[in-house]
Amino acid sequence: MPDPSRPPAAKIIAVANQKGGVGKTTTAINLSAALAEMGKRVLLVDLDPQGNASTGLGIEADQRDMTTYELLLEELEAVEAVQPTGTPGLWIVPATTDLSSADIELISNEKRVFLLRDALHQQSLDTLELDFIIIDCPPSLNLLTINALVAADSVLVPLQSEFFALEGLSQLMLTVREVRDTANAKLRIEGVVLTMYDARNNLSRQVEADARDHLGELVYKTLIPRNVRLSEAPSFAIPVLSYDPASSGARAYQDLAREMLKTSSPVAA
Repeated sequence: MPDPSRPPAAKIIAVANQKGGVGKTTTAINLSAALAEMGKRVLLVDLDPQGNASTGLGIEADQRDMTTYELLLEELEAVEAVQPTGTPGLWIVPATTDLSSADIELISNEKRVFLLRDALHQQSLDTLELDFIIIDCPPSLNLLTINALVAADSVLVPLQSEFFALEGLSQLMLTVREVRDTANAKLRIEGVVLTMYDARNNLSRQVEADARDHLGELVYKTLIPRNVRLSEAPSFAIPVLSYDPASSGARAYQDLAREMLKTSSPVAA
């Protein structure tokens, strides 16, 4: 039963696809930044041992004393791991390669799939008055990703506009169904966003058609283009909305944020 003395819960969205190189971290960073730009208060949780979301938001390696590793394995107060970014209204819990050993270390923990859920519902986070918590998952269906799915209200799936794009999606959908049946009955698919889209390319258009045929309304109308500014922005450790706000990539993530806010279901009480 919800505590009436606490503020409304933030909506938790896991950005997940077990296939690497699909624009998952790019989507997590720039969707978070676009939501913050629209006045939402957003926490990005870097759950990928590569730590690319942390690097892409300007958190240097020597600034990552408290990370998602400590959050999961050392019962850290969540707010202690939160750091501000250069984008107003956007915070991050960074990650390091320490997280790569978490799967092995969590095996013997009876609550191993609920640790992130418990951490993100700590009362200490209430001080941030968050609207959204975005989780950047690792590119695999491991124990870290399961933690994210158990913690999340919904899953956002970036889908690269290339051959075989839909093949790996079936395993993710099966995992979502299993988590819904066993550990998180409220979990739903937030949507599928096509990334690295090139309208001049017949293959991109065919992948889009196939995705819409198979997944219908789950596929966002917004398409994330293949855009050099999206590739360049991480090397400057800022979102593309700060690096080149007039670029097609920045405009696409602004459109995605607006579409998501329009179609997203509220968090159940």
